[in-house]
Amino acid sequence: MDDRATVIIGVGEASERIDAANWRALSPADLAVEAARAALADARASRDLAGEIDVIAAIRQFEVSTPRAMAPFGRADNFPRAVAAGLGAAPRRAILEPVGGQGPQHLVNEFAKSIAAGEDPLVLLCGAEAISTVRKLMSAGETRDWSQTLGGQLEDRGLGDPLLSPELTRHGGRTPIVVYSLFENARRARLGLDRAAYAAAMGALFAPFTRIAAGHPHAMSREVYDAAALATVTPGNRLVSDPYPRRLVARDQANQGAAVLMTSAARARALGIPPERWVFLHGGADLRDRLPLERPDLSQAPGARQAARAALERAGLHANQVDLFDLYSCFPIAVFNLMEGLGLALDDPRPLTLTGGLPFFGGAGNNYSMHALAAMVRGLREAPDAFGLVSANGGFLSKTSVGVYSARPASAQAFDDDPAQRAIDSAQAPALDLSDGPATVVTYAIDYAGPAPAAIVVGARASGARVIAMTDPDDPTIAQAMIAAEPLGARVATRQNAEGRAVIRAFEPA
Repeated sequence: MDDRATVIIGVGEASERIDAANWRALSPADLAVEAARAALADARASRDLAGEIDVIAAIRQFEVSTPRAMAPFGRADNFPRAVAAGLGAAPRRAILEPVGGQGPQHLVNEFAKSIAAGEDPLVLLCGAEAISTVRKLMSAGETRDWSQTLGGQLEDRGLGDPLLSPELTRHGGRTPIVVYSLFENARRARLGLDRAAYAAAMGALFAPFTRIAAGHPHAMSREVYDAAALATVTPGNRLVSDPYPRRLVARDQANQGAAVLMTSAARARALGIPPERWVFLHGGADLRDRLPLERPDLSQAPGARQAARAALERAGLHANQVDLFDLYSCFPIAVFNLMEGLGLALDDPRPLTLTGGLPFFGGAGNNYSMHALAAMVRGLREAPDAFGLVSANGGFLSKTSVGVYSARPASAQAFDDDPAQRAIDSAQAPALDLSDGPATVVTYAIDYAGPAPAAIVVGARASGARVIAMTDPDDPTIAQAMIAAEPLGARVATRQNAEGRAVIRAFEPA
């Protein structure tokens, strides 16, 4: 056994439902502390581990994930050290990770390298959100004081690089649900499916997720749905953005925390961790895709696919040798993208999630995949010869981190993703043409969030250039026409308005 190999030795979770009799309205820090305590206990060490922690790296909460975000009840000024204080720990390093759901798996990959180098002997990863509690308290006119002043060393890694281009946001592509709608409808176009057939496929993909969530003690939803109930638009399952009914998108109203404790095989042995608790990292990868409008094909994210294949290659495996998956599932396209990239059939009998996924288990901000890691570790302890793959996605299919795990021993990880990243970054981006003129609709989104539906399209000019265009906010007739008829392949005419935005002035179905 390689003594420098990375092992996860403990995992923990905490949650509370606002409709439960024992709801305590815990803060994010409180939930993270409870999850971290559970992870320390889960390791079953021969001595107390809190004082042994060298690093606490925390996932950034939604309340500090955008420049204008606010914490209505206050927050800890040093979240990792708030968790440390709750544990009675005094780590040498405290880290706050950038925005993105890739964070939990990215941190595992990062610290696998430093553990292999002997730099960080015992690392605690943690994160939590209390979004559902905040909304309930605010709607009731109640308040809490969750502020904590800890001070001390903190490596705050900031918000990260921009994930959307100015032109996309200027034309209405600002929110995940709208941008992912562009990706989803681009895939529908590539497959040649009509709206009903594609909705049925999305429902069929996620129906098994609901059954897994129903059996998970920390899931926010326990409802089991069949494919039709997920895909059919009803008053209780309203269309939020074409092509998504409400039940097919990530559920951010969650109160959940999770933690992972990792170290080297040598350190685990010295701490008296029973070997049957060890789960090894066998391969990892971290890659970024281009900004959405810079991708030649909006129906896929090649960097995400490449990251999954690279992690498997480093583990010496093919996808058909993986027993357990947790594929990040904020929207169906995130799962479909990796299934296609790994060659997984739509009727593959292996479960694609161990938690129930973000729409049903809960999308606890940037921290969902910490729960996926906890579920993966438990599953691999029960099947010590099996292999599992966790994919974590940040942004708009923007940042992907992947890990391959097993209770079988592995070698130390010191992989280099820079060459692959340079190849992705150097790919030719499509030219953008916002001038007046005709275009053919390649993909679109219809957003139902406002007082009237609003649409944006990505189209192709006769020259081969790409255009991004929006409907007139003061005139819903074009959006209504796109609702009534198939937008894919339609002809549109665009004209710049006074602000330089390309506005759709005519719509002609194919």
